[in-house]
Amino acid sequence: MRFWLTTLLVLVIDQLSKLWIVNNFAPGESRVIWNKVLWLTYVQNQGAAFGILQGHSWLFFLCAILVMIILVVINSKQRLPVTMQVIFGLIMAGAIGNLLDRLRLNYVVDFFDLGWWPVFNIADMAIVCGAILLVIKLLWDEKGEHRASE
Repeated sequence: MRFWLTTLLVLVIDQLSKLWIVNNFAPGESRVIWNKVLWLTYVQNQGAAFGILQGHSWLFFLCAILVMIILVVINSKQRLPVTMQVIFGLIMAGAIGNLLDRLRLNYVVDFFDLGWWPVFNIADMAIVCGAILLVIKLLWDEKGEHRASE
């Protein structure tokens, strides 16, 4: 249940934020949010997260579909702990959010600009945070299993 709630919540926030950017910014337009730290810059990204592999949309489409299928299968076949449901929900929401952009627009709407890092969006953050939390969870669980077996 938390898998789908997390997916829906993050997906709605992602899509509403992108809609707001598209309706209030011209492509390439940038506004300072926090001086020398954060800008909102409307970028039409045809690459992957953080702008890598520009122009390979078909590859990202296939990867997103594969990831979504795997997450749904794992979530439906196993009774996952709440933390894993939330982690998988973050990754699922990010994959769906950017996939919807690609299907609708042929590019992904990016807008968070740190000035020193490629421009990104909430879906990118959800995928990255989900992946980092997954690694931490897996390492944490493995560490606990080693302690229990000693």
